[in-house]
Amino acid sequence: MKALLLESPGKAQLREVASPEPGRGEILVRVTACGVCHTDLHYLDHGVPTFKSPVILGHEVSGTVAGCGAEVEKFREGDRVLLPAVFTCGACRMCRTGRENICQQMKMLGNHLDGGFAEYVVAPAKDCFALPAEIPLAEGCLIGDALTTPYHAVKHRARVQLGDVVAVFGCGGVGMNAVQFAALAGAHVIAVDIDDHKLELARRFGARDTLNVRAVERPEKELKKRTGGGVDIALEAIGKPETIRLAYDSVRVGGRLCVVGYSAEPVTLPFSKMMFYELEVVGSLGCRPADYPEVIELVRSGRVALGPLVTARYPLEKIHEGFDALRAGQGLRSIVLPGKAA
Repeated sequence: MKALLLESPGKAQLREVASPEPGRGEILVRVTACGVCHTDLHYLDHGVPTFKSPVILGHEVSGTVAGCGAEVEKFREGDRVLLPAVFTCGACRMCRTGRENICQQMKMLGNHLDGGFAEYVVAPAKDCFALPAEIPLAEGCLIGDALTTPYHAVKHRARVQLGDVVAVFGCGGVGMNAVQFAALAGAHVIAVDIDDHKLELARRFGARDTLNVRAVERPEKELKKRTGGGVDIALEAIGKPETIRLAYDSVRVGGRLCVVGYSAEPVTLPFSKMMFYELEVVGSLGCRPADYPEVIELVRSGRVALGPLVTARYPLEKIHEGFDALRAGQGLRSIVLPGKAA
């Protein structure tokens, strides 16, 4: 089968590799679509090592069951399935206390295990989810990360409530969904970005106000002016030290910063302010398996938009064009269709 193989940090090539076989408790999935994520660029552009090397990249996967290993009763051939980005052990302390998203033995597609930029992938049946017929199979791949990650951030880590004033910094794929989940929770959402087109899209996803940081000299002061002292909650979805600091400086007394974006660089924050104003800074990673059914139902019922998130589609042979578009900040989310001819 064809697959995008990361042979070493920064070097990924399309290769012919052996098709995987499902083991006990596993399903073989014929990949319909796999989302293109900034996490892939960390491996490609920034030298972030993967646990498995070489490894097939891609962690937002949807498809159909092409085969079942021994002892699989949950699925049968032809079923429509969604794969979560991370598989959990179910036995460690984090899993036992309801925090499976930070499982101590987690295995991530496209990192610990071969991922979905390929014609086929195997996955533990216990971790996979059925996709209802109402959800388009290709677009549904984005539920695996681009929707569930901000859902977890908004609901469980930022703890957004009705009436909160929330600023979302960065309106890419994850940030845009943070906008729509915060709006769904009843918050007054302010979208913050450097791209006027994305800010306009953010209004369609529920933002009631927008701010282009390049249009003002001191964005944090502008946000405090508009909100009477600062936002209740700031969500940072980019992963840049300067943006994390900006988000931190934008919260009110007693406010909360939730960092969703990944940064390998150190970030300096004034802890005296954190203590004196009782500020909270929390991180957010992925999503608990228990929350996937709720996100799937929100999409199925139309309460959360999915289709407009997909702004480009590429056959596997043109996947590097998708990476280039992501580097350039174009669109919201691209998907790769391994079964589509070039």
